[in-house]
Amino acid sequence: MGRGNKAKTAITPTRSQDYPEWYQQVVKASDLAENSPVRGCMVIKPWGYALWENIRDVLDNMFKQTGVKNAYFPLFIPKRFLEKEAEHVEGFAKECAVVTHHRLEEAEDGGLVPAGPLEEPLVVRPTSETIIGESFSRWVSSYRDLPLLINQWANVVRWEKRPRIFLRTSEFLWQEGHTAHSSPNEAMERTLQMLDIYAKLAETYFAIPVIKGEKTASERFPGAVNTYTVEAMMQDRKALQAGTSHFLGQNFARASEIKYQSAQEKEEYAWTTSWGVSTRLIGAIVMTHGDDNGLVLPPMIASSHVALMPIIKKAAERNTVMDSTQALARELRGQDYHGRKIEVEIDDRQTIGGRGWDWIKKGVPIRVEIGPRDIAQNSVFVGRRDKGPKEKESIPRDQFIKTIVTMLDEIQTNLFNRALRYREENSVPIDSKDDFYSFFTPKNPEKPEIHGGFAFAHWCGSEKCEEKIKTVLSVTIRCIPIHAEKETGRCVSCGDKSTRRVVFAKAY
Repeated sequence: MGRGNKAKTAITPTRSQDYPEWYQQVVKASDLAENSPVRGCMVIKPWGYALWENIRDVLDNMFKQTGVKNAYFPLFIPKRFLEKEAEHVEGFAKECAVVTHHRLEEAEDGGLVPAGPLEEPLVVRPTSETIIGESFSRWVSSYRDLPLLINQWANVVRWEKRPRIFLRTSEFLWQEGHTAHSSPNEAMERTLQMLDIYAKLAETYFAIPVIKGEKTASERFPGAVNTYTVEAMMQDRKALQAGTSHFLGQNFARASEIKYQSAQEKEEYAWTTSWGVSTRLIGAIVMTHGDDNGLVLPPMIASSHVALMPIIKKAAERNTVMDSTQALARELRGQDYHGRKIEVEIDDRQTIGGRGWDWIKKGVPIRVEIGPRDIAQNSVFVGRRDKGPKEKESIPRDQFIKTIVTMLDEIQTNLFNRALRYREENSVPIDSKDDFYSFFTPKNPEKPEIHGGFAFAHWCGSEKCEEKIKTVLSVTIRCIPIHAEKETGRCVSCGDKSTRRVVFAKAY
């Protein structure tokens, strides 16, 4: 339990006291991950990796339903491959880790030094457009080979100066989809289809409401013609990019020589896309739903659904209580919950008070206590993570088994509605420059309390205005909403005419 708070919490500091440190403490207390000996890298622990596996399984199934096939491509990319697409290499150059030697030799002081210089440096995969493009150029020769729909689950390396677990690490896990098409319309349709999948993942499975939109030119993926994004609001009112899908036009096809013979027997360059999400999504779940007692997991993606805690105060009670607990676990595990079997943890440690708080901090949706008194009454004592720690109730055992799916759905819905309400309360249309600057400026710069949010404001389309706002306020245009209605207004920066509102926010 925390100390120094009027209302004690499991996590200190609280969100309102120090949000960045609160986030770090939740990650630690929930046993999701920890920093590794390699600066900027993380160790994803079993509770966190189970969460990633669930994300992976859901996405993989949705991808395959659209015809996508999985493959795997090399971790090492020849430097010359990145040099083929100038804008692409410029966008990633500062983040690249480069292999220059292929062995180690013992030095005079007994240490090890690199030896055997490579003829050509190899870049450790920051993204795979170029090396996958090389394969595509060999796999595609005719229009009959298209569309080519490929995804890979992999790790990538982007050297990070200011790491934060899940949000920004030098190595992280992700999926990256790459497709090639015979027409720009088909490629654009695929780009937007994958964006819809990411929006469904966030809203249906993560209970995180998102805004779908297009990135401005300055925020596009390096080398893309169009970049589309889903943007979510965290509880510090900053935005987090929760998935991107890119229409690459023919830029990478020309760089990689992805050509095909058309039905008219004419040689054409393919139209390509790429799209991806990463373990950053776990950070989004923490920051959207977590509270001052720890992690809160949406049931549809949770590492496990239920934690059973047998209460045994006397040795003579052990067999009876454990038999009842195991029987309940079997009945729960036999039920389906949105394509998964209900997953149950049995925690028979006899630290009765500490166990409950451990599972609260880990965010398990439902906690169940089972003791001799409960068994005698044929009931269970249930706590839900969408309610307060002390809001527990006795429920008839059979009723609990019959209603477990409904209960999990209620938690899922409550988390989504809570997050949506928070976003709506902190999203405002702004028309004047003074109001805009005031919205994003802390009242006390020395104590930058949680402030700001999503500002729906007019923008003239000028990169100069966009850059000025970014420089002065650290605020960026998160997206141009796809379904936003056109309306006449004035740019909040320069006052020139505008035909649309865009989403401005501070962001991760």
